[in-house]
Amino acid sequence: MQPVTPDEHAVTAPATRRGIFGWVMFDWAAQPFYTLVVTFLFAPYFVNGFMHDPAYGQTLWAYATGGAQLIAALLAPVLGAIADAGLPRKPWIAGFSALLIVGLCGLWFAVPGELWLMPFVLVSFGVATLAVELATVFTNSMMPGLVSDKRLGTLSGVGWAADYVGGLISLVLVAGLLVADPTSGKTLLGFDPLIPIDAATREGDRLIGPFSALWYFVFVLPLFLFTPDQPNRAPVKNAVRASLGRLASTMKDLLRHHRTVALFLLARMLYADGLGAVFAFGGIYAASVFGWGATELGLFGILLTVAGTVGAASGGLLDDRLGSKAVIVGSLLVFIAASIGVLSIDADEVVFVIPVAPKLPDSGIFSSPGEQAYLLFAMFIGLSAGPIQASSRTLLARICPPGKTTEFFGFFSFSGKISAFAAPLAIGLVTSLSDSQRLGISASLVFLVGGLLLLLRVKAR
Repeated sequence: MQPVTPDEHAVTAPATRRGIFGWVMFDWAAQPFYTLVVTFLFAPYFVNGFMHDPAYGQTLWAYATGGAQLIAALLAPVLGAIADAGLPRKPWIAGFSALLIVGLCGLWFAVPGELWLMPFVLVSFGVATLAVELATVFTNSMMPGLVSDKRLGTLSGVGWAADYVGGLISLVLVAGLLVADPTSGKTLLGFDPLIPIDAATREGDRLIGPFSALWYFVFVLPLFLFTPDQPNRAPVKNAVRASLGRLASTMKDLLRHHRTVALFLLARMLYADGLGAVFAFGGIYAASVFGWGATELGLFGILLTVAGTVGAASGGLLDDRLGSKAVIVGSLLVFIAASIGVLSIDADEVVFVIPVAPKLPDSGIFSSPGEQAYLLFAMFIGLSAGPIQASSRTLLARICPPGKTTEFFGFFSFSGKISAFAAPLAIGLVTSLSDSQRLGISASLVFLVGGLLLLLRVKAR
């Protein structure tokens, strides 16, 4: 098979099934970092187990996250422009993959009581965050070179579905078989840990980093073995010089010559901030209202992941039939409505005004009407989130100018990270002023609605 360049919207030789499979497996390989480390398991352990002061631990974790994401946002357009100047993508992905694996392995050293290791653990997490974000820029930019324009939606949807499935399986394996509750000594599924671990030093929680590194190393290999890459068309020195000059020129005339792309990136920046805030604070709100612990939050994460998998897969098929913009708009409407539904629930009421019986002490998991209504709305959030994310990168692949795919995916990453602090800051400010979690989280709706209104003005094929 002749290598193809992803810099053109019409591929000359679509990738084989093995090549597409390899590309999809990157999403599968990287997802445990987000599911296990960032969201459900290691981050809560770092804040509440490794650190003595949870508030201080959360502050440090937030600084490490924000700092790494800011650096990634600044570097992504530059590196994308370099790759678009004629360099292959795989060497960049390989380099960032090595950094990701090293960073994940460094999380093992978060031994309780050994606070002198805290800077090393935070740097390891920051390196892993930076690496996975930049590797994703290069893998996303390979999309147009793998399939025809008419199949980009399906490809992106399948990738996001694999992303969710990988996260789900890794979460079940680790939470259900490896990580034990420090009080009961049992895993989420009620078993003893599959391998002998030292509960006193929280080896189960610390093992999450090396496990995620091993998972990534194994499942990213098909990308390097089977997925075609663009050939090296320019010496590295010349490519760097030319790309930096072109990047500066592109940034200047983005509004003048690429207004559609600029408007979409601005819209995506807003709704991505709102999307992330809903996910980041939805579990916190549920834990406050219903008193959910690790077991309930773990099951909640599994249910959301399943819903996201179904949504991403079905959204990809709809994308190729209805268009990327139509799918994003429809999914955003569902997401906004479901978010309002979630915020309409309190301990003793649903839909703001309907009274229900509160959760009783020592009652079963998800036994109260409020919890069940919360889960129902949350399922719609999961179902709509997948298509929003999958069709967003498909839409960019379809509207960006030929020859600048990786460069514009760098801006795509930039737009998704540079203002990631805005929605959480707004939530914190409104919560502080109103002394209400519900009103605080509702600030995320402003970002979602603002992004939707801007997206409606984007002219897409």
